[in-house]
Amino acid sequence: CRSTQALPSVSPGIQRRHTLPASEVRPLNAQDAVSVFEIEREAFISVSGECPLHLDEVRHFLTLCPEFSMGWFEEGRLVAFIIGSLWDRDRLATEALTLHKPRGSNAHIHVLAVHRTFRQQGKGPILMWRYLQYLRCLPNVRRAVLMCEDFLVPFYRKMGFKVLGRCAVTVGALTFTEMCYPISGHAYMRRNSC
Repeated sequence: CRSTQALPSVSPGIQRRHTLPASEVRPLNAQDAVSVFEIEREAFISVSGECPLHLDEVRHFLTLCPEFSMGWFEEGRLVAFIIGSLWDRDRLATEALTLHKPRGSNAHIHVLAVHRTFRQQGKGPILMWRYLQYLRCLPNVRRAVLMCEDFLVPFYRKMGFKVLGRCAVTVGALTFTEMCYPISGHAYMRRNSC
């Protein structure tokens, strides 16, 4: 049986729908703070019992220096993030946990976290790689620094971070290893050692 109705004229691009999940990486803002904190709380409380940043501190950094954050969204949902700030000394100190030093040359990575349903998919390393590439575009940033628990050292080493030694910062009974990654921007070809 053949229909005599004419089919509407539609371009092939409209007929075909995009089948991959929409993915976006962008700086975070204060409106993302609750989603960030929910992921962070689940990721860290289960492991160490402590959150690196409390909700008010997340809002603080996302308001003060959103350009040092990065979020990975899939279909509008935050699935992974990094929150950072600038630090002006060679080694981290307790003040680095809450301060942003605009004239600093070290990007202090406070938190990298991935939502539990998206873990073991490589999103953490991919987001970190994107973040480190982004930092190369910022002419005053010469290195990225972070502090992590000892079991995470191999994870960050695989991404090119080097161990600086024990971190002076402690949180309760938790101790940390301080690590760094040299940043060499395209604007200034320079050699940095950690």
